Amino acid sequence: MKYLVVVAFIGIVASLGSALFFMMRNGQSDASKGKRMARALAVRVGLSIVLFVCILVAWQLGYIQPTGLPATR
Repeated sequence: MKYLVVVAFIGIVASLGSALFFMMRNGQSDASKGKRMARALAVRVGLSIVLFVCILVAWQLGYIQPTGLPATR
């Protein structure tokens, strides 16, 4: 489970970096630059949603346990 989270975070950061690259890149028309940047940001949002759902499912199935301060004292 830890490896899945790490790989997902790396994918999210890579997608965000590629969107930055497409935004800052010179020599392309604004339309194609905007489409590629929007696609990279859409991939980032999709990966974030999938990661969140996977963490919720793993918690419900008992693969991971919450830790920290108790809810009541």
